[in-house]
Amino acid sequence: MGKIKTDVDYTTVPVDRAGRKSTTSMFMVMLGFTFFSASMWVGQQLAAGLDWWGFVWALLVGGLILAAYTGALGYIGAESGLSLDLLARRSFGTRGSYLPSAMISFTQIGWFGVGLAMFAIPVAKELMGLDVTPDHMPWQGYLLVGIAGVLMTASAYFGIKSLTIVSYIAVPAVAILGTVAMVMAIHRGDAGLVQQFSIGAKNLGVIAGAGLVVGSFVSGGTATPNFTRFAKSGRIGLVTTIIAFFIGNSLMFCFGAVSSIYVGGNDIFEVMLNLNLFYLAVLVLGLNIWTTNDNALYTAGLGLSNIFGISKKAMVLISGVIGTVTAVWLYWNFCGWLNVLNCTLPPVGIILIISYFTHRSAYLDGTLPEKKVDWWAVAGVVAGAVVANLVHWGFPAINGMAVAAACYYIGQKVSGK
Repeated sequence: MGKIKTDVDYTTVPVDRAGRKSTTSMFMVMLGFTFFSASMWVGQQLAAGLDWWGFVWALLVGGLILAAYTGALGYIGAESGLSLDLLARRSFGTRGSYLPSAMISFTQIGWFGVGLAMFAIPVAKELMGLDVTPDHMPWQGYLLVGIAGVLMTASAYFGIKSLTIVSYIAVPAVAILGTVAMVMAIHRGDAGLVQQFSIGAKNLGVIAGAGLVVGSFVSGGTATPNFTRFAKSGRIGLVTTIIAFFIGNSLMFCFGAVSSIYVGGNDIFEVMLNLNLFYLAVLVLGLNIWTTNDNALYTAGLGLSNIFGISKKAMVLISGVIGTVTAVWLYWNFCGWLNVLNCTLPPVGIILIISYFTHRSAYLDGTLPEKKVDWWAVAGVVAGAVVANLVHWGFPAINGMAVAAACYYIGQKVSGK
């Protein structure tokens, strides 16, 4: 008899004890997940609108909210061993789960493409001296997109093991080199950090700043169970997620803020260029984007596999090709739409959380009744997404989650589930 082939990605089943990873590995994967270059853009916005203490408070308040949301999902994924899509099959129904799977896949492919362009365009402009505009991209720029796309798709294709390897390399490199460059920029500046933060029109409140912090990664954070399901226990999944999100997000916001107030750019890449650290700048930029992009593509592969019943590896390849081919167009035309779509994912996450904790024993012993579509869950996501995008008071993501939670919980009570 031949050896039985094991699905190392546990696409359709919970992760068993043999598939669990060490705490250090989980921490590295989760920390790499939060190393998201777009968060530096948010850091720039925070620095423009807040003084130093306002910036710190915005990070703390927004970080606590984000940690509570992702921590709950991290705990659920680790305790149950279930991916986001397998959790959705239980809360939304086997066919109802296609909605959250499609939403998470669509947004993650979009951000994957944007991430490729975020690497290729600055390198083409700053290091290769090429003229890059929304209407023109030289062939060398497309070549950079293609090379990065192949490498990042490959690490997502080989699953959690390759994600871990990339994170072990990238996390220390980005954290150390980025922090050193940030400190060098501060020392070379004409004013200290607190004084430099006070310059300019400070017209952003702490609550609004915290809202930017939450919005920066709340959609990506919805995919947390895809990675924490490999943790050895629910407690480890919870703790590694909370610590990683606090450290990773805070570093990204600080990199963006410091680069903005000392250099005028929006990320640590421009700080390092200004310090004549050209090759290190490319390394840090590439590794920083890689750790988020391979996680995004891995998530998209799992989601599309749930919808189409095709292997996760095949769907990763298809997603990688789509994201790579459309990367430059996505960068110039789609970031605004992706931010709109970001508001649609927190309602999914909160429904997964409520469903799990109200039926926890049934989830763990596998006795939860199967259904095709839970229309209350679907209605909750639709209503939550509409409110998150149209109501501008408070935190959009929390507004959407509150409406989705109320709709779903009331629906479960009405239907007697």
